[in-house]
Amino acid sequence: MKRIQLPRSLNNSLSIAGGAIAVVSGVTLAFFLVLIATIGEANPYIGVFVYLVLPPILALGVILIPIGALRRRHRIKKHLDTPTVQWPVVDLNRTAHRNAFIVLLSGMGILTLVSVVGGYQAYHYTESVEFCGTTCHTVMEPEHTAYANSPHARVSCAECHVGAGAGWYAKSKLSGAYQVYAAASNKYPRPIPTPIKNLRPAQETCEQCHWPEKFFGAQQRQYNHYMYDEANTHWPINLLIKTGGGDPKTGQTAGIHWHMNIGVAIEYVARDERRQDIPWIRITDNLTKRVTTYQDQDSPLSEEELATATVRRMDCIDCHNRPSHKFNSPDNAIDRAILTGTIDPTLPEIKRVAVEAMQSVFETKDEANRGIAARMADFYRDNYPEVLKEKRVAIDAAILATQYQYSQNVFPEMKVRWEGYPDNIGHFIFPGCMRCHDGNKVSDDGWTITRDCTACHAILRQGADDNMQMATTEDGLEFRHPDGGDDWRDTGCYECHTGTQP
Repeated sequence: MKRIQLPRSLNNSLSIAGGAIAVVSGVTLAFFLVLIATIGEANPYIGVFVYLVLPPILALGVILIPIGALRRRHRIKKHLDTPTVQWPVVDLNRTAHRNAFIVLLSGMGILTLVSVVGGYQAYHYTESVEFCGTTCHTVMEPEHTAYANSPHARVSCAECHVGAGAGWYAKSKLSGAYQVYAAASNKYPRPIPTPIKNLRPAQETCEQCHWPEKFFGAQQRQYNHYMYDEANTHWPINLLIKTGGGDPKTGQTAGIHWHMNIGVAIEYVARDERRQDIPWIRITDNLTKRVTTYQDQDSPLSEEELATATVRRMDCIDCHNRPSHKFNSPDNAIDRAILTGTIDPTLPEIKRVAVEAMQSVFETKDEANRGIAARMADFYRDNYPEVLKEKRVAIDAAILATQYQYSQNVFPEMKVRWEGYPDNIGHFIFPGCMRCHDGNKVSDDGWTITRDCTACHAILRQGADDNMQMATTEDGLEFRHPDGGDDWRDTGCYECHTGTQP
C-alpha cells in the first residue's frame, strides 16, 4: 500500500498537536451532535460544551496546523542559509503538494461546515430557555422557577428580553458578557435588583402579541381568599375588571388600557429605583394636545428635583411588571393551595399555621423544609392533638404543600422573597394602581386623579357562602371588608396587608 506523502513542513510538534486537537474535538463534537439529535438535550451544560466550547477548540486545532508548518518551513529555509523569506510554492504536479492541498481544502470545507452549523446552533442555544434559565442554576433559579409557573411559560426568555433584530441581540450579548463574569466570580447581587434598566420597550416586545387597540370590554375574575379563623372561612370576591382598550380612530377608548398610549401619553417621575413612589404625573391628550400635570399634595417635587428628574413614559411594564416572574406571598400561595385541594380546608387554623410557617426566614432550602414541617406538626401536637391523630395524612399533605409553595416562591440562597419584588397589578399588598390612584394627585386647576374603585372594576359577588352578596345593578356592589370595618375607605389595602398574617 502506497504511503500518503505530505510536505516535510507538516512534520513538527505544533502541527501534529493541532491535528490531534482537531481530530479529537471534531470526533467528540460529531458524537455529541448525533447524541443530541437522537435523544435530545437533557442537560444544559451539554449545550454549552457542544455549541460554545468544542467549536473554538476545533478551530484552534485547525489553525495550529498551518502555523506549525510555516514555522517548520522557516527553520528549513534558515538551515539552508536562504537570506530572505520566500512565499511557499504550491505545485500540484508534486504528490506531496497535491495531497497537502487536498487535506487542507477538505479540512477547510469541514471546518466551514461545522462553523456554520455550530454557529447557527450556538445562536439558537444562547437564545433558549435552558441557556438563560438553567445554565447559571443558582443565580437564575428564582426567575426560571417563576417563569415556568407563569402564563408565559411557553414564550422563550429572548422573545421578551431581546426581541427580534440583530441590534438588540448584540446588546443582550454585550450585557450578558458582564453577567457571565459576575456569575463566574461570584459578584452578582442577591437578590437580583429590579426593574431592569436596559429592558427593550414593551411596544417592541409585549405588543407583538398584545396590543391595546384590540382590547374591548371587561374580564370577569374571582379572587379566592381564606380567612385566618379556625374554620378557614372562604371569602371570594368576584370582580368585573374593566380592561377596556380600543382604537382612538373609532372613538372607542375606555377602561384600564386607556393608560396605554391609546388616546393619551402618560409620563411620570418616580423617587425610587423600584418606581413605587410616584409624586409627579403628566398626561397629554393626543387629540386635543392638552397637557395636565398632577403633583402629590403631601410630598410634591420641588423645581430643583423636577429639573434633574428622569421623566419616564408609561408603558405595559409599569403595571405588568411581573408578567413572567411573580413571587407569590404566603397569603396568596396558601390560598391557592387550599383552593386547589392540596391543603385540606377542614384542618382547623390551617391557613394561619401554613402562612406563619412559610413566612419564616430560613438560610437554606433544607432548613426551610425541616422548619416548616416541625412548626406545623408541633402546632397540631400542642393545640389539636385529636386532629393530629385523626387527620395525620391530611396534615402531612398540608406540610408537603406548604413546603412546595415555599420552594416555588422563596429562594433563601438568592435572598428572594415576595416583599422584594413588588407586583404593580392591583393594590392588595403593594401600592400598584394606587401609586397614582391614591386620591392625592392634584393638578394646578384642581383636577384629582380618581381613587374611585368603580373606575377599574365592579364587584359582582362577595362574602362567605352563608353571607354572600350578589350585585343587582351594573354598578356592582360596594366593597365590604370581612371584619366589617370602614378603614379601607381612607387607607390602601397594602397599608395593612403585607402578604402574611395581618
